Amino acid sequence: MFNILSILIGLVALVFGIVPFLPFFAWGYWFVIPIAIVGAAFGALSSSNAGRNLNLVLIVIFSLRLMLGGGVI
Repeated sequence: MFNILSILIGLVALVFGIVPFLPFFAWGYWFVIPIAIVGAAFGALSSSNAGRNLNLVLIVIFSLRLMLGGGVI
């Protein structure tokens, strides 16, 4: 159950992460990364790794994009 919830939270973070991918909207990742962190926490509670891995990949990609935009130094 936690794995399904983690995957759903990851998909929501992915959808919300599409808009900040556009130029000048990278500050939106400050709001999307915590959603993925919550999804990774639920994924860590499950016995399967799929949801956790999805959210960890999203956290890495969004953090790299945030760093490229100068949002994280």
